[in-house]
Amino acid sequence: MSWELREHAGRHYVVLFHYALPDDAWAVELSEARSVSAGSGTEVTHLPGPACLVALVPDEDPNLEPIFRVYSPDERVVPYEIMSWFMAQVADQVERCRIAFEQGNPETVE
Repeated sequence: MSWELREHAGRHYVVLFHYALPDDAWAVELSEARSVSAGSGTEVTHLPGPACLVALVPDEDPNLEPIFRVYSPDERVVPYEIMSWFMAQVADQVERCRIAFEQGNPETVE
């Protein structure tokens, strides 16, 4: 599981990558990051929060399109710059999955 952090207008957002076994797809999740206390002794300042948007990218059939799930009971607002960043991350994951499928190595995607 890997993730990337980005700050925008004083708020921090995370894109998290992991394999979703029930969906047979890579999940690319967008969340607002939560702060980690400074006394933890690590360089990590933020961690992923609950996902508000999840892209599921199939890795076993390049003909299947990615799908999106929205989780937002409190009607979150996602800034355009963050949404563009998230969609670029999803597009990169789609490309990695398709290349790995063509090369016969879908398990090497990450």
